[in-house]
Order: sequence, then C-alpha cells, then structure tokens
Amino acid sequence: DTSSQLERYLKTKCKRFHPPGEEVYREKRGDQQVSIFEIDPSYQRIFCENLCLLAKLFLDHKTLYYDVEPFLFYIITEVDSNGAHMVGYFSKEKHSSEEYNLACILTLPCYQRKGYGKLMIAFSYELSKREGKLGTPERPISDLGLVSYRSYWVYALLEILHKHRGSISISELSDMTRFRTDDIVKTLQAFNLIRYFGGQHSIFVSPKTLEKYFTNAKPNWVIASSNVSPHYKPYSQRSHPPQGGSQ
Repeated sequence: DTSSQLERYLKTKCKRFHPPGEEVYREKRGDQQVSIFEIDPSYQRIFCENLCLLAKLFLDHKTLYYDVEPFLFYIITEVDSNGAHMVGYFSKEKHSSEEYNLACILTLPCYQRKGYGKLMIAFSYELSKREGKLGTPERPISDLGLVSYRSYWVYALLEILHKHRGSISISELSDMTRFRTDDIVKTLQAFNLIRYFGGQHSIFVSPKTLEKYFTNAKPNWVIASSNVSPHYKPYSQRSHPPQGGSQ
C-alpha cells in the first residue's frame, strides 16, 4: 500500500532529511525543536519553484511561481529523530524599496493553530533588525493576514510598554521593534490604545488592557536572538557562497 511504499522509499532512496540551504535558526523547548532554513533560489531554483507550486494548492491568490530569483525562502521545520519536517514557509524580497520583509506566508493545514504563523512574522522582523531596516508585510495584505499581524504587533508593543517606565514615542517604539510607524499607529488605534488630547496623540494602556491582550495575543513561540546561527549575515552583507545541497 501507499504507506509501505513511502516507508520503503525513505529507507532505500531518500538521502535528504532536511531542506536544502542553511539552518539559520534553532530553538529547543522541552522535547520540541524548531529549525528555520534559508534557501536562495540562485542555488536551489527548482526546489523554490516547487515550493511555490505547493503553496498554490492552499493560497488562492498565489500566482507567481516561476520568477523566484528575487526572493529568499525561509522554511520552518519541526525536528525529530527522523529529520526536519516542513510545517510552513515565508518568502521575502532580497532587495525591497518598499521595506517589505515578508512577501508570501504559508502554514500547512495540519500544522495550523500552533503558533507557526506568528513565529514566521517574528523571524521576519528579526531579519529586519539585523539588516538595520524597518519592515512591513507586502501589500495588499489579506483580512486574515492583517488579523495575524495586528495580533503580533499589539503583543510586541504591549510587552515593551509593560516594561518601560516613563514616556516613549512612536519613533522610539519603531526603533525598538523595527515596525513601521504607520503600522504602530494603526495597530494602537485598532485596539483603542491611542488617544488624542492636549493637541497630540498619547498612548494609554490600563493594567486591565495589558492583562487582556497578554492573555489573548501571547505567541506560542518567541524568537530569541541568541538562537539565530552565529554564522548568519544579512543578504546585503554577504559574498553569496554556494549553499549546501543541490537542486
């Protein structure tokens, strides 16, 4: 049957137990491990084209699958004794004049509602921090995508506001998070956390509000800078040596 054929193939023919490219992030939590692999289609074009074709099965708006060269692909995997198993991916432009740090995002249906979407969003901003740039998702963004982003944005902002003492500006929040200022303002407005009085906008967060959003928006996974590979360099700072694996 199909399962026995797959098992036989894995034992006799399959030589790859993780995605091609470079492992750029690894996090262990208890008996769980998540790894993220970066893939450059300049070296893995066919793999990236196939990845986009796979995404077309789940994303109605996904139309581009043949012009993969301008992008980098980040594969999120669950790791066990049998290897690294893809749970989703996101892509980002190598060079974006619009400050886009995420172009397409997909979590496979069987891995949804486990926090991997927010993990990918968080990692896209970790990349922006290392690039020294602000970041934002590619427009237009779907209604569902906007809900996910605002949930991530509001938690990250409230986490800073909870720890911070004294006044803080929108610009300072942007520097700390790498969120664009317009994304910050619209998020605070959407959650009624910004008010206008005395001729200026002011952020107002009550203890009850903090508790509410920390409970509802807290991500399952939180990106830690210390878990990023020490060998990782932003794309613009590399000499672009060949990646591991083959097409």
